[in-house]
Amino acid sequence: MGLRTLALAAIMGGALMLTGCGKGEAPKAEDAPKPAGNAKPAPAGGKLYTVQDGKVDEKTLEGWRTWRAAACERCHGPNQEGMVGPSLIESLKTLSKDDFNATVLKGRSEKGMPNFDGSKQVVDNLDNLYAYLKGRSDGAIPTGKLTAIGS
Repeated sequence: MGLRTLALAAIMGGALMLTGCGKGEAPKAEDAPKPAGNAKPAPAGGKLYTVQDGKVDEKTLEGWRTWRAAACERCHGPNQEGMVGPSLIESLKTLSKDDFNATVLKGRSEKGMPNFDGSKQVVDNLDNLYAYLKGRSDGAIPTGKLTAIGS
């Protein structure tokens, strides 16, 4: 079973239907994708992000902080709607998590996207950054300053 299938299962809440594999075996826990660097897994329940009353879970909040610290808005705009770089609101509707990770870590020098594989904060929070941007793309996370659920 490929890592992409396991990653999709993790994103979709852990449910995985095995079709066409011929073995009929459930995936093993050790086969599950590991978060990049020291990043923590998604919030409990397998959700990528949680939003309540405009506030987000701690991991998604770390993704937003990483966005701010890496100054991504310089190219992608303060609301991720694009400027010099493309709109991430639109891109994350179709960009796979694997492609997102590769783009952030390795960059796209031909398009002016720098690589962030040398940034400990980005590497350690790659899953959290993805969760934040996916929530923005889904329309679930508001623009502007975020706060944690319960604060």
